[in-house]
Amino acid sequence: MSNTFGQIFKITTWGESHGTAVGVTIDGCPPGIEITENEIQFELNRRRPGQSEITTQRKESDIAEILSGVFEGKSLGSPIHISVTNEDAKSKDYEPLKNIYRPSHADYTYDAKYGIRNWKGGGRASARETIGRVAAGAIAKKILKMKYDLEIIGYVKSIKDITAKVNTDTVTLNDVEKNIVRCPDNKTATTMINKIKEVRKQGDSLGGTVELVCRNVPVGLGSPVFDKLEADLAKALLSLPACKGFEVGSGFNGTKLMGSEHNDEFYMNNDVVRTKTNNSGGIQGGITNGENIILRAAFKPTGTIIKSQQTVTNDGQEIEFKGRGRHDPCVLPRAVPIVESMVAIVLLDHALRQESQNQFI
Repeated sequence: MSNTFGQIFKITTWGESHGTAVGVTIDGCPPGIEITENEIQFELNRRRPGQSEITTQRKESDIAEILSGVFEGKSLGSPIHISVTNEDAKSKDYEPLKNIYRPSHADYTYDAKYGIRNWKGGGRASARETIGRVAAGAIAKKILKMKYDLEIIGYVKSIKDITAKVNTDTVTLNDVEKNIVRCPDNKTATTMINKIKEVRKQGDSLGGTVELVCRNVPVGLGSPVFDKLEADLAKALLSLPACKGFEVGSGFNGTKLMGSEHNDEFYMNNDVVRTKTNNSGGIQGGITNGENIILRAAFKPTGTIIKSQQTVTNDGQEIEFKGRGRHDPCVLPRAVPIVESMVAIVLLDHALRQESQNQFI
């Protein structure tokens, strides 16, 4: 069941990078929700390749097709199946690589685990798998907005050692979408874009972090002890290709503070319990406290680079290898909608769990 995620709002993604299609089957979507392919398409367009000069030049329209679960524009409560056709797969580019274990890719580990792998592109390990996550996330976002007026805004916080200054209370989707790197700090965004272009010309790649804020989050989401909200968020984000780190609230910086500095003191605001600070990132004891959820996901530099590296073949020969094909020099700009989608899926799943738990009260 490693391709399925969630308990009530449950998604199963399917497909390979250079297969016929990729997509998702969603089970547990409440009935009667208005769902259009255009709404899903908006999010897929933010994720698709070839969208700017700093992303992979693979040309995919990534058109979503709803094949089941929606009738006369509304969800039926039955499984929703969404498919996206692969249009620009150039498998011949990978023919010379089929016996080579590319550094920092899943080639060796898939071979070791399964004894077989799809060497065309990244196969199942490719970031094209995330199309299904983004399609499901578009639906989750809509339901959360309808039910709670909950909004989820992600953006590029850092690339290499370049870090943006962003006000999590006021940042908007329009701010994020104003530039091709999806960083709402326009001055820093220009520096990031120039750095990506420079590194791309060198045949190298860059990593960085996506930061995300969720506003109007209801109190009480999360199910201790093993299904704490931050635990499920961490699993969701660390399951993304190239994601190597997760933190919520103060994260690792919180280790530099004393308890008297880190604790979020409570106060009353119009009969509502609030916290004066938000070092907890909106989650305490694994349960949402009503403050904004603030989290970060760290992505490693893209594995494929056009520089010579040492590796081995599947029959144990040591060789020199240079990457080829079409790849992002930095995954961060396209990772933003993927991170948003996984967070939306987790929050909706926990919201539905909470509704189910409290329906007899």
